[in-house]
Amino acid sequence: MNIIQGLAKYLDAGEKHEQVVPITLFIAVLCLCLVIGHLLEENRWLNESITALVLGIIAGATILYFSKGQSSRLLTFDENLFFIYLLPPIIFNAGFQVKKKQFFHNFLTIMLFGVTGVFISSSIVAAGSWWMFPKCGFHGLTIRDYLSIGTIFSSTDTVCTLQVLHQDETPLLYSLVFGEGVVNDATSVVLFNSIQKINVDHFNAHAAFTLIGDFFYLFFTSTCLGVATGLLAALILKGLYFGKHSSVREVALMMLMAYLSYMLAELLDLSGILTVFFSGVIMSHYAWHNVTESSRITTRHVFATISFIAETFIFLYVGMDALDMEKWKMSVLSFWTSIGTYSILIFLILVGRAVFVFPLSMLSNFMNRRAQSTASITVRHQTVIWWAGLMRGAVSIALAFKQFTHAGVTLDPINATMVTTTIIVVLFSTIVFGLLTKPLITCLLPHSDSNSSEPRSPRENMRLPLLSFGESATTNIDRAKDNINMLIERPVYTVHTYWRRFDDAFMRPTFGGPRSTDPC
Repeated sequence: MNIIQGLAKYLDAGEKHEQVVPITLFIAVLCLCLVIGHLLEENRWLNESITALVLGIIAGATILYFSKGQSSRLLTFDENLFFIYLLPPIIFNAGFQVKKKQFFHNFLTIMLFGVTGVFISSSIVAAGSWWMFPKCGFHGLTIRDYLSIGTIFSSTDTVCTLQVLHQDETPLLYSLVFGEGVVNDATSVVLFNSIQKINVDHFNAHAAFTLIGDFFYLFFTSTCLGVATGLLAALILKGLYFGKHSSVREVALMMLMAYLSYMLAELLDLSGILTVFFSGVIMSHYAWHNVTESSRITTRHVFATISFIAETFIFLYVGMDALDMEKWKMSVLSFWTSIGTYSILIFLILVGRAVFVFPLSMLSNFMNRRAQSTASITVRHQTVIWWAGLMRGAVSIALAFKQFTHAGVTLDPINATMVTTTIIVVLFSTIVFGLLTKPLITCLLPHSDSNSSEPRSPRENMRLPLLSFGESATTNIDRAKDNINMLIERPVYTVHTYWRRFDDAFMRPTFGGPRSTDPC
């Protein structure tokens, strides 16, 4: 009896070790990635994404060598793991840390890039791949696959560009790149989910309008749910007044309410990304002011830390998965056909970005031509925005796995080919375009001239005297015309002014937060 019990205990320990050892090794590599990333912190050529990808490839090659070519991964990727556990903290932290004043001041332009731009880019990538893939010898994809490919390769990763940009020197450019990156990811996922619901066998104008209607329904309802959850969290924190005694409960409540908003959205078949993003925005605007000072400091660091670990985890895994021999062996494409497929997708990404960035930038400049406080988007800024969206990241990988695998595994050669193709495009765009980001921005935006295009604020302009005896009559006349035109074209009471009055009179007294004298 003792022998049987001992054997059973040994087998149980063996199963435990089989599960624990890969996780332990993965965490060790993750720690190594963080250490190297810290050492390279002053070098803006490399960021944590590139470092994690390179280390993932090295770790994958090492595992592949010791396993004699059987596997390059320590863990099996599951798209549910990404969408349920890794993505929510990344998006929530983006909403929680966003500079709300700049974000909402440029909200219309951000939505043009992040929503309209995704539709344009997805259409170009989907149509281009549908037309060009068969010509280079890649057959077997369905209409739904092509539409999904459009959304997969329209999701951007702007981390490399944001690390190089200086927010204080180029606030407009930084706000547009950051805002478009967040809205772009949310729009791509919402559009991807909408594509899964339509009948692609009879795809016509009616189906296209149905797709657009379903998208805007998901977009609006998900946003409302996120706002409602954020306001509820603010009410709870203010009404129950945890702040006097327990920072732990305050931080825990904010984290759990954010995660609850995401899971509720998924349960209701809405967009969890949009919900948790706007939940983070509302919590930072109201709920954050209802907690103690120690809780405020803790939330900033805790949310950023969890988001950082999740992002690094994803890129590290992608680097390892790039050497997964099972998918490569299943691929139906020859070497040159594969090169042609990668080249087509990268070309379509370049064209898809250019087609909407430059025209929409000119449209934004035209709409804001009368707003004295809004800087125009220069050609150099447009080029940086175009370049910032060329890199693909975690969302593209997750959507590809969701479309072409089941729990990270695929037995279909066509699907395996698309997974490996996505990984190669993500690796190439992140590493190659990422390494070229610093020299490009340095060339386009010299440090001394980086904020030369930013206009003086209206308040600064209004401080100028209407008449000055120290200047010529012509200068005085021109200045008088400018001041009068400014008063006519830009009324004192704007939509933002009315919102701040409403916020001060009703929202902040109810949900918490300082008056409008404090910056957003």
